[in-house]
Amino acid sequence: MTEQTSPLVTFYKRGWENYQHALVQTIALLSSEQLFLPLAAHQRSIGEQLAHLIDARIFWFSGWMGEGDPNLAHWNDDEQAMREAASLVAIFEKTWHVISSALDRWTSADLEQLFPPPASHQAWLQKHGFEEEPAHTRQWIVWHVMEHEIHHGGELSLAWGTYGLDSFYTW
Repeated sequence: MTEQTSPLVTFYKRGWENYQHALVQTIALLSSEQLFLPLAAHQRSIGEQLAHLIDARIFWFSGWMGEGDPNLAHWNDDEQAMREAASLVAIFEKTWHVISSALDRWTSADLEQLFPPPASHQAWLQKHGFEEEPAHTRQWIVWHVMEHEIHHGGELSLAWGTYGLDSFYTW
């Protein structure tokens, strides 16, 4: 008998998929000029914040858990990608495909799998005087990426509202 998909994964996917859809619909409407607007004084631009969200998806899903195409890590080598809404939407869709496929495949037991940090990450932490990162379970990583998106999505929503732009709604 094969194990059923975790109810926790089902919860993650349905809500996160709705969030993804609302986010890319909003990004698609942005002009290059709007992508350069700062979130607030002395903060990242809207485009840089979106790139930060993408980088986190790739770092955790590909770098830590080995999901998806490792070449996605080089998506922002072309700086033009961060200046165009269509390019950002495309990479959000690619990274969502990685996340969605993984959530469809993982079982409850899979969520408990422990992943050590990538050696390159540990080296970076040591170089900058930080403590080494412990290993994390797949469940912890999924939640961490989701909470990261919710946190920064709130910042984006506030910035968009400040500039009189349509924000994304998930209901």
